Amino acid sequence: MNEEEKTSDFDFDLWSRLAQEEPEKFESMRQQLIDDLIAQAPAHFKPRMIGLQWQVDQVRKQASNPMAACLQISQKMWNNVLGENGLLNALQEPKKIIRTLEKAPAGKILSFERPKSGK
Repeated sequence: MNEEEKTSDFDFDLWSRLAQEEPEKFESMRQQLIDDLIAQAPAHFKPRMIGLQWQVDQVRKQASNPMAACLQISQKMWNNVLGENGLLNALQEPKKIIRTLEKAPAGKILSFERPKSGK
C-alpha cells in the first residue's frame, strides 16, 4: 500500500463535520483510532506510546482551547527534537551519550544462600 492509498482512507471532511456537529462521537472515534494504533505497535513501543498519548491528553484537557492545545503539543514535540536531551543532540553526539551510559553506576548483584534441607 502506498502513501496515497493510506491517506485516502482519512476523510477530513467527515472528521471536521463530526468535530463541529457531534463532538462526543468525534472524541470516541478519535480515541478508538489511537487505541487501535497503539494495539498494532510492537510490544516494546507500547509503554512509550501510551505515556506520550497520556501527555497529549493532559495538555488537551488543560488548554483553554483547541488551538492552544495544538501549540503546546507542537512545542513539546519540537523540544523533544531540538531540546538539550533531544533527538538532534543525540544524533550529533552519540559518543558522548555512550560515555555517559558507560559511566552510569552498575547495580550490585546480591547472592542469597539457599537454606539447606534437613535430609
